[in-house]
Amino acid sequence: MSTDRIDETRIKETTNFHGHWCPGLAIGIRAAEWALKEMGKSPDEEIVAVVETDMCGVDAIQYLTGCTFGKGNLIHKDYGKNAFTFYRRRDGKAMRLVTRPTIYGDSGPILRKLHHKMQAEGLTKQEEKTWQETRANLSERIMESEIAEVFDFKAPKDTVPKKARILASLTCESCGEPVMETRTRRFNDRVLCIPCFEAVEKRE
Repeated sequence: MSTDRIDETRIKETTNFHGHWCPGLAIGIRAAEWALKEMGKSPDEEIVAVVETDMCGVDAIQYLTGCTFGKGNLIHKDYGKNAFTFYRRRDGKAMRLVTRPTIYGDSGPILRKLHHKMQAEGLTKQEEKTWQETRANLSERIMESEIAEVFDFKAPKDTVPKKARILASLTCESCGEPVMETRTRRFNDRVLCIPCFEAVEKRE
């Protein structure tokens, strides 16, 4: 394995962190691998990752790159795309990695069909075996392919996100719980958290 690749020990650690091995995690490992090679591991908030999915691969990006939700340098945009943008603050270097449909090969249609059947009625033992084998083969393909076969590389449209801010908390006047000021809503001159505001809206 190339010295630029994530070694087997780190792959195992990432799998343990996530909970299981799967194609989605493999995609995240390869994205993190590119980020570590091209931008380095993030000390504090130096590297920022913007992820366009909440799939398995995001765990690999958190674990391997040092970009995390808690530090504010892992930003989730709910677009349902296997796309990951990395920024380096000190010099503005940035790249958006978009998973190529071709990496799935023949596995894509097979997995979609089996996934739909699994959700609707469950799989037979043979179908379950096919499901597991297909996922394992796809994971191996993702890990063994050249990085340019896994991702298209595109210039990001957005500039580097601002650093995370520590904001004041207010007390919701309905439930009494503290809530970040920027996440409050006002209703009849009362400060409400989002769940309480939505509950009031439903009653109106």
